[in-house]
Amino acid sequence: MIDRVFWICVEIIQWFGNVTGLGYELANIVLFVLLQPLFIVVFFSLWIREVMKKKRRMYDKEKNNRS
Repeated sequence: MIDRVFWICVEIIQWFGNVTGLGYELANIVLFVLLQPLFIVVFFSLWIREVMKKKRRMYDKEKNNRS
């Protein structure tokens, strides 16, 4: 099953490379060297932003309860 999933992914990357004119190797580089790390950084920063918002809301709620 893993082998089948792998080859399906290879076919998708080949299709993407053909559609964009990049070719398989460059499409692979774009996907896994550029886009994946970019998505990781973006989603991590969004997660940190939400954590900070939650902490700020909790702090404001405690501050209002003390008053």
